[in-house]
Amino acid sequence: MQKKILLGFTLIILVSGIAVSQSNRPWWYSLEEGILFYRSSSYGHALMAFEDARRDRIAHFYRMEQDFITLLSNPYVRRLGDSLDFIERYIAENHEAAAAAALAELYYRIPKDSLKGSAKRALEEFDRLKSYPEAEYWLGETYRAEGELSLALRQYERAWGQRALLQTPGFEIEILYKITDIHRLRREYQEMERKANEILEGFDPRGARRDSLWTENRIRSAMARILENEGVNRFLTLYRHDNTVTERAHRLLGFFCYASSRYSLAAEHLMFAFLIQNTVLIDEARRADFDYSFTSLDDLAIYVRSKPELGEYLEETEYYRTIYYLASALYANGKTRPARELWAFLSGSDNAGEWGNRARRNPSPFLDRAIEMP
Repeated sequence: MQKKILLGFTLIILVSGIAVSQSNRPWWYSLEEGILFYRSSSYGHALMAFEDARRDRIAHFYRMEQDFITLLSNPYVRRLGDSLDFIERYIAENHEAAAAAALAELYYRIPKDSLKGSAKRALEEFDRLKSYPEAEYWLGETYRAEGELSLALRQYERAWGQRALLQTPGFEIEILYKITDIHRLRREYQEMERKANEILEGFDPRGARRDSLWTENRIRSAMARILENEGVNRFLTLYRHDNTVTERAHRLLGFFCYASSRYSLAAEHLMFAFLIQNTVLIDEARRADFDYSFTSLDDLAIYVRSKPELGEYLEETEYYRTIYYLASALYANGKTRPARELWAFLSGSDNAGEWGNRARRNPSPFLDRAIEMP
């Protein structure tokens, strides 16, 4: 009996020790642990780790916020008003270690100049820093893996709302793609289209358009005229577009516009996806051979076939499917020259799989039946 009691006390002490040690871990450690659980498909453990990461970050900045509030509650400090300069001087002269540590952490996380010397702004930033968009994103990933699309969408939207705090530059676009894709999976196509257009027409954190070429109607029209009137090879000789960030959005919108019988817009989006895809392939050819110069789509395909590692890129970007529906959309708009060139390319390509087989079964481009969105 005594042994059982002793064992019980030992277990309590061990569990308490684990809980204390986990609560003292930094939030980023819990996040990384959760990612490892996620990648090993241990979704229950992953969820707990991501929740711990979020909770620990909230607790961390709450403590700092309270340390700063305690300082501001000092009658003498209250008389200093909203001036951070005066308050910092008071902290240094009176060795207020907790408040000094809180401000040091704040200045590490955000530019000090953005506070405009205001203690009130500093408090607002402490509150904002409790948000943890990476944890929200990974919670969304885990819910999605478990098939909980509504919960996943909620988490992705939270991460998107907190995107200003992301530690990885450019990661906000991945969150927006995830939101777009959840709407696609739920067949909420109107929202899917709206979010995909936000990817193309929105601004990056530096204030630049994500796809400035797409938003320039005059340039876009000139590109379409070259493709329609002078053919595919002339088009790929004159134009390059290396905006790989937006390729997926153009492709998704191109397929959706084709499925909804908006062939002109489908052709424009698929033209952009096609151009970006081939820009990547041409750039790869140039890296391998400094003297390489694009001459024709067929010659480029010969190079691509010689580099098996590029096959993954073709599959990832649905290269041949993009060409198939670009040809179909152009044909539906009466632009037969580029449509026939693309069709001939698919028909003659042994690597085009299903899309080459479809092209070979029909001697010329045709208006394919409305495609089902995947």
